[in-house]
Amino acid sequence: MPAPAAGRAFAATPKRYFRVVAIAEAITWTLLIAGMLQKYVFDAGEWGVSLGGGLHGFVFIAYAASVVLVAVNQRWSLGVAAAGIASAVVPYATIPFDLWADRTGRLHGPWRRETDGHPSDGSVANRLLRWGLARPVLVAVLAVVAVALVFGALLLIGPPGGRD
Repeated sequence: MPAPAAGRAFAATPKRYFRVVAIAEAITWTLLIAGMLQKYVFDAGEWGVSLGGGLHGFVFIAYAASVVLVAVNQRWSLGVAAAGIASAVVPYATIPFDLWADRTGRLHGPWRRETDGHPSDGSVANRLLRWGLARPVLVAVLAVVAVALVFGALLLIGPPGGRD
């Protein structure tokens, strides 16, 4: 297989991209749980929850956005996409979801950079997907900014259950 073009190297396939983000989401669960143990079991301060929770929140939002991106590319049903997003709520469930999606063929194939005659090719979501895939660096920057804005807004609102 030839090496991907320079702008496409960050995520050669939907499967590789999705797997990296799913694993990152699981890793940040570990950081959050370790921070909670540090705070509530070992009474060693809040810094672990602040750090782990912040990283987890950021990657959680990025994972949800990634599910939407891959769902459009792979033409997942709304139910499969919802299950993918819901898998991030349960610690470590993104890994089994990723394995299931791969095993059932839901992650197979390349990024859809061109129309292929499918009835959904003309939809807004599919046109945006193709536009974004043609500009991966710009979209990556916009995605990071969007996730950061959502994350910042959520930080202003505060954690679930309020602040101590």
